[in-house]
Amino acid sequence: MLSFFRINDPFRLIAILVIMLLMSTVYIWFVDIPLLQPEMIWMLLGERMADGKHMYIDIIDDSGPLSAGVFWVAHMIFGKSALAYKALAAFIVLFQVVYVNYLFIRYKSFEDNTYIPAFVMALLFYVSFDLVTLSPALMGSTFIVLALGQLFSQTVLQKEGSDAVLLVGIFGGIAACFHFPLATFLPFLLVSGIVVSGFSFQQIIVSLIAYAMPLVFCALYYFWIDGFEAFFYEFIIAPRLIESYAHVRYRDLALLFALPLFLSVMGFFVGFIFKSQTVNQQKQLQLNLIFSIFAVSSLLLTNRRTPYQFIVILPALTYFISLLLVVYKKGIAIQILTAVFVIGIPATGITWTLLQINSGKIESYAVSFEEKHEVTKGKQVLVLGEDMGYYQNATLATPYLHFRLSKNVLLDQEDLGNTVKVYENFLKERPEIIIDEEGVFARLLERIPVLSQQYEKHGTSFFLKKIN
Repeated sequence: MLSFFRINDPFRLIAILVIMLLMSTVYIWFVDIPLLQPEMIWMLLGERMADGKHMYIDIIDDSGPLSAGVFWVAHMIFGKSALAYKALAAFIVLFQVVYVNYLFIRYKSFEDNTYIPAFVMALLFYVSFDLVTLSPALMGSTFIVLALGQLFSQTVLQKEGSDAVLLVGIFGGIAACFHFPLATFLPFLLVSGIVVSGFSFQQIIVSLIAYAMPLVFCALYYFWIDGFEAFFYEFIIAPRLIESYAHVRYRDLALLFALPLFLSVMGFFVGFIFKSQTVNQQKQLQLNLIFSIFAVSSLLLTNRRTPYQFIVILPALTYFISLLLVVYKKGIAIQILTAVFVIGIPATGITWTLLQINSGKIESYAVSFEEKHEVTKGKQVLVLGEDMGYYQNATLATPYLHFRLSKNVLLDQEDLGNTVKVYENFLKERPEIIIDEEGVFARLLERIPVLSQQYEKHGTSFFLKKIN
C-alpha cells in the first residue's frame, strides 16, 4: 500500500479522501458513535449565540472566543446538526493533512517527495473517533500547524525581516483564541525561533507583538461590550481552577496512543542516529522534537481529559513515523511495521470505541438519550448537573451552560452583585424546567427566596415554573 503513496502525484490525495470517508462511515454508521457531552455544549453555545447572546456574558463556558464564533456561524447555517459539525471537522482535518504533506515536500523534509505523510496523518486522526469532531482543539491546532509551516520556511530561507516572523506570532495568537491550552506554544515559538531558526532579538519582539494582537483584539471587543472581566475569568482563570472532566481514563489514552508513540520514537532514532541528513533536515527534526514537548505540555491546561486534546501532537507524530516509513523501502522488518501501523491504528480506535460502548464506560463522555429526557422536549431548560440528555430537543435558558463553572457562580454567597445578576438572569429568561441534580438550585432558593415563588419542586431534582 505504501508504494502507492510514494509517488509524487497530487492525485494521491483522492485516495486520502476516500480513506477518510471510509473511516468516517465506519465510525458513524457501523460503530454508531454517540453524541459527546462537549459536542452538545458546542451546539447549545452556537444556538444561544445565534439568539443574540454574548459569549462569557450571556453564556458561561470556557470555549475560546473564536471557537464560539465558529459555532455561532455553524448554527446560523446548519442549525443544531451534529452531522454538519462532523462534516466541517472533516474538512479541517483534510486541510491539515494536505498542508502538512505540502510542507514536507516543499522544504525537502525527506529524500523523496512523497504522499506517505498525508496517508500517515489521515490514519492518525482516526486513532480515536473524537479527533474528527469540531473541537476548539482541532480548530486551534490548525493555526499551530500554519505557524509550524512558517518556522519550516525559516529553516530554509533564513531571510532577515521575513514575513514568516510576523505570521508565526499571529497564527500562534489566533490558536490560543480558539483553545487557551494552546497558549503553551508561545514559549515553543520563541525557543524554536531562537534555537532552530536563529531569530534575532528584533524578530523575537515582532513575534511577541504579533502573538499578542489576536488576544488583545478579543479583549478589546469584550471591553467594548462591558464583558472584559467575564472574558478574562471564564476563558483564562476559572477553567484552571475547577475540577477537570475525566471523560477518559489515563490507561485508555495510553492504549490509544501507544502504537503511534512507539513508531514515532523509532522514527526519531532513525533520523537522529542512523540516517544522514542535510542541515535543513536536521533543523526540521529538532523543530519537531521541540514541538512534541510543548504539545504535550498543553495538556496540562485542559479541563477535559479526552483523546481530542492530543490533536496538536499529530503533525510531529506524522513527521517521525513518516521518517521511518520513507527511509526504509525494503525489508521484512519495515513491511511488518507498515502492516502493524496500517491495520493497528484504525483497529485500535474502532475496538476501543466498541469496548467503551458495550461496557457502558462511554456514558462518562457521551450524551445518553432515554425516555426520561422526553419531558423537556420543546421547552426552555436549565440542567444543573452532568446529564446533557435533557437538552436533546430543548433550548438552554439562562447563561449557565458549563455546569462546573456555573456552580461556582450560583453558589457564591459573598458577592452581592453576583447574587443580583443571578436573580435577574432567572427573572429574565425563566426556564420552564430546571433539573437540579446536585441541589444547587435548591440552595439558590434559600439565598433568593423570591425565586421560590416562581418554581415548585417535583420529585427529587425537578423544578417546574409555576403558571401565573
